[in-house]
Amino acid sequence: MSDRTPGPDDTPAATGTPTDGAGSAPRPLEGVRVLDLSRVLSGPFAGRMLADLGADVVKVEPPEGDMTRTWGREIAGRPGYYFQQNAGKRNVCVDLKSEGGPELVAALADEADVLIENFRPGVLARFGLGWEDLSASNPRLVMLSITGFGQDGPEADRQAYAPVIHAEAGIIGRQATHDGDSPSDLMLSVADTNASLHGLVGLLAALYLRQRTGLGQHVDIAMLDTMLATDDYLHHTLDDFLPEKRLGGYCYDAAGGPILVSAQPPHVWRQISSTFGLADPTPEGADTETKIRCRTEAIEGWIAAHTDRDVLKADFTRANLAWADVRNADTVMSSPTVKHRNMAAEVDDGNGGSRLVVNSPYRYSAATAGVRGPAPRRGEHNLEVLSHWLGLGPGDVERLSASGVLACE
Repeated sequence: MSDRTPGPDDTPAATGTPTDGAGSAPRPLEGVRVLDLSRVLSGPFAGRMLADLGADVVKVEPPEGDMTRTWGREIAGRPGYYFQQNAGKRNVCVDLKSEGGPELVAALADEADVLIENFRPGVLARFGLGWEDLSASNPRLVMLSITGFGQDGPEADRQAYAPVIHAEAGIIGRQATHDGDSPSDLMLSVADTNASLHGLVGLLAALYLRQRTGLGQHVDIAMLDTMLATDDYLHHTLDDFLPEKRLGGYCYDAAGGPILVSAQPPHVWRQISSTFGLADPTPEGADTETKIRCRTEAIEGWIAAHTDRDVLKADFTRANLAWADVRNADTVMSSPTVKHRNMAAEVDDGNGGSRLVVNSPYRYSAATAGVRGPAPRRGEHNLEVLSHWLGLGPGDVERLSASGVLACE
C-alpha cells in the first residue's frame, strides 16, 4: 500500500461535462479512490453518488456482468438500469474464480480509500478479500458492507432483496392495513437506496475519523436496520400505542386529475371552511363517524366545484394547505423544479447521441457535483485503471487477459 496523500491529481479527468453549471469549482471528494465490488442497486448507488462528488470510482465486474445489464432500454450495449447506477465510474473486469484474480483485486484494494461490497457475509472472505485480510494490508481502508440482515446474527445468511426487506420491516403490511387492500410490494426499491444513503453517511464519517486516527473502519450496514431507523411510524410500536395514525397525504379527484393534500381531512375542513366560509353539513348531535363522513364529502364537493385546476391550487395555497399534482411516469420529469435544478442530465450514450441520467441532488455554494459521464462497458478501463492505480503496463495487462484474470466486453 502506498502512503500517498489523496489530491486532485489522483482523480482522472471527468468523462463528461459538469452538469450543474459550476464549471471549474472543485468536487468535494476529488482524490478519493473507491473500489466498487457491488452489484444491482444498494452498493452501486452509493458508488454512483461518490463518483458524482468527485471520487475515482472503479467498478470491478465479473465476466458475466452485473445482472442489471439486462434491465431496461439498451443503447450501445448498456441497459438503462445499469447505466443510471454506474454512470461516471471506470470499469475493470476481473474473474475472481481465476488464478490470480483475487490477488489483483487485493492489490487494487491496497491502493483504495474505500471499498464497497454487498455480497452475503463470508463470500469475499472465501477469496481472501474479507475485512480482516484487506485491512491487515491496508489499515487506512474504509470498507462498506451492505447486507439484508447484517454481518452476523441469526439471519445473516438469508438472501435479501428490497422486497424482502420491505416485507420484514413492516412497510408492506402497514400499507395494506391502511389501504384496506391485499399486501403488495412498493414500486420503488427504497430498502436498497435507503441502505446506500446510510452507507454513504457511515463511510464518510469513517473517512473523517481516519483523518484523526489514521485507521480505516469496517462499516456494517443492514438494510433492515436502515428501514427501521428511518421509519417515522415505528414509535407507535415501540410505545405500544396502536393503531397507527396515518400522517401522509390524502388524494382527491379534481379537474385535470387527482390532487394530493398533505393534511388529514379534519384539518383540511378547518382550513377551507374558515377561509371560504363553508357551512358545516354535519347534522346536530351527530356522532364522530358521521361528522367525519359529512365533512369529507363537503371537502370533495368543494374540490369538484373547481373546474379550473389552477384556481383550485391557488385556493389551497390561500387556505394554507400544502398540495401536490399526482404525477406519473409521463409527467414527473416535466416538473418545473426538476427542470430548474437540472435533475435530468445529458451524457454521451456511446452511440453518437446523448442519454438522460438522473442527476445527484447535491448543490454547493463553492463546489460542484453531478454526473460525470456514461456508465462503463465491462473491462473498458482495464489498462487505464491498472496503469493509474498499480503502475502496470500494456504487456502486464495483456498477460492478465491471456491468463483469464481480465476480460473485456
